[in-house]
Amino acid sequence: MIKSLYIKDFALIDELDVQFQSGLNVLTGQTGAGKSIIIGALHMILGERADTDVIRKGADKAISEAFIHVGRNEYLKKLLEEQSIDYSEELILRREIRENGSRAFINDTPVNISVLKQVGDQLVDLHGQYDHQLLLKEEHHQGVIDQFDTIEPFLETYQKEYRTMQELQNQLRNLEKKERELKDKTELYQFQVKELEDAELDLHEEEDLKAEMNLLDNAEDLDQKAAAITEIGNGDDVSLMDMLNSIKLNLEDMARIEPDFETYLQEVNTARISIQETIQFAERYRDRIEFNPQRLEKLRQRQSELNRLQKKYQRSIPDLIAYLNEIKAELNVAENFEFEIEKIEKEIQEQASTLKEKAVALHNERHKIGEKLSEDIVNSLKNLGIQHGQFRVNVAWRFSENGWFESEGQKVDCSEDGCDDIQFFISTNKGEDPKPLAAIASGGEVSRVMLSLKSILAREQKLPVMIFDEIDTGISGEISEKVGRVMRKLSEMCQIVAITHQPQIASQAHKHYKVQKVEENMRTVTKILPLTDEEHIREVASLMSGEQITESALTSARELIDRGGMRN
Repeated sequence: MIKSLYIKDFALIDELDVQFQSGLNVLTGQTGAGKSIIIGALHMILGERADTDVIRKGADKAISEAFIHVGRNEYLKKLLEEQSIDYSEELILRREIRENGSRAFINDTPVNISVLKQVGDQLVDLHGQYDHQLLLKEEHHQGVIDQFDTIEPFLETYQKEYRTMQELQNQLRNLEKKERELKDKTELYQFQVKELEDAELDLHEEEDLKAEMNLLDNAEDLDQKAAAITEIGNGDDVSLMDMLNSIKLNLEDMARIEPDFETYLQEVNTARISIQETIQFAERYRDRIEFNPQRLEKLRQRQSELNRLQKKYQRSIPDLIAYLNEIKAELNVAENFEFEIEKIEKEIQEQASTLKEKAVALHNERHKIGEKLSEDIVNSLKNLGIQHGQFRVNVAWRFSENGWFESEGQKVDCSEDGCDDIQFFISTNKGEDPKPLAAIASGGEVSRVMLSLKSILAREQKLPVMIFDEIDTGISGEISEKVGRVMRKLSEMCQIVAITHQPQIASQAHKHYKVQKVEENMRTVTKILPLTDEEHIREVASLMSGEQITESALTSARELIDRGGMRN
């Protein structure tokens, strides 16, 4: 239950701190007093969208905070532990709206708004003034049925198989698309494979080619230089080796006299050996120099061909080799498309059978819940003044030519949430057949159907708090009193916070609060005041007779309150 609600600098609210009680808490007040502002602050706490224009003029932020007794809730415990928030049976949900954005907290720990909303959805069901209009839209009927706990395991199992089917269908579509694309490219790929294979590409060929061409291109120059080295070293006239030998002999004689020359003698000997080896290498090198213009021309032609291919395909040689392997693989896939497509189509057929089994189980469970819900709503409507009401939940297969499996001789269309069309039918008058809810129900009847649904779902889902913002739209008099009794009875299962203009509903309150606007320091502010028993009577009387409260109105209010207390 919501134990307390704190609101600061939110619209007309300067600062408000209200303590709620268990049971039925009723808020009343004149139109424009600020009741909807309080609901807006609650929406903000529960993770709904909030605009910066809610910030009170002159303030830097709007604050809304609720202290909620949760009790034991394993789902919430797991959710909070995943967010590194210590779980306790009492939680503080807080939201701050600033000009530059909003922040959310659970027990003073910052959280994403999405987490705040997840937690709020587990704690509070807030029914706004116009939410009952959703009941008139058939696309929301399935959501009502799926709120029952027994649906969840069937829906989860179905969705698992649905996602598997989706994946297989995507694989088939991609394969068929690729087959079409490859058919258009096959001829081109075949030509390119032949061209690149005929080229006999080699990863290192370019470097080897350049090196060999460099030698052939410079063969004459290399021969001349090698010949010059040989001539200098071992020529017929005075040669370099003769001179080095002469230097060697003189240094030997000198070293015998002066030891300092020994070092230079060693260096000359080393130089003689190195130079001799160089001269011998030059002689041998001349023997292997190749003068081959034909070979050089052939290499140039090969280089030109490689350059042409690289320019044509806009790829280097390594990339050309990789591309060749890629398109060969594509052609290989193209040859095996028929086999791959047949393989996936067989898997799809098998998955369709599995999916149908899960869809049928979900369909049957929804039908079962629909029958039980219909019975419960009819009984509830009797308590709300519709004695001869009929209510039916129609659960039918959704058919389409593109369905994934057959039922009743037609293909069934499936989506993430199942394969069913769910529609609510109602009759509120004796002897009339049920017709679609949107077609015949009045505002008051829809409000009573919605209250019946809320009562049943509250029993199923065990939510701690339910908030009703003027669910009494379109009803009055005796019916309002019956609605009030239902709400009071419902408050035995969960805390109810209800905004109403109806004295018959307000009279049923365990605790009554008055919302009013007052002027403070030249500004209008909204206040919420808990009423005493006597103030409760006067407020109910005011709702009955207006501002001028008569003695008869007070007497009627007491009788109405006493009657509500006796019946509950």
